[in-house]
Amino acid sequence: MKYPLITQCPVCEHPLHAAKLECGHCRTTIENDFELSKLALLSPEQLHFAITFLVNRGNIKEVEKELGISYPTVRGKLNDIITALGYDLRKKSEVDKKKVISMLENGEITADAAVKMLKG
Repeated sequence: MKYPLITQCPVCEHPLHAAKLECGHCRTTIENDFELSKLALLSPEQLHFAITFLVNRGNIKEVEKELGISYPTVRGKLNDIITALGYDLRKKSEVDKKKVISMLENGEITADAAVKMLKG
């Protein structure tokens, strides 16, 4: 019987690492310190959502229909997954804001254009 891969220690909740790999056919065993995929960091629910999102080719309306959830819930789940994968959503938007302000200060864009860019 195969069990799902766990990525957190059930005792202290710290991240686990893979230390041993074995071929299911010839039983060759390799031991070392292996890094897990970022996708292995997702909870089973997050992984299910990510697969649903990909199968629907990122079409949020289709994801809403398939999972029976609202647009804000889809966006929230996407943001949770992005954060779980180690990406900081705030840093990206802050960098964009700084870039827009810099472009405005350098006369590369107008104030109206800057407002539009900042509003998204």
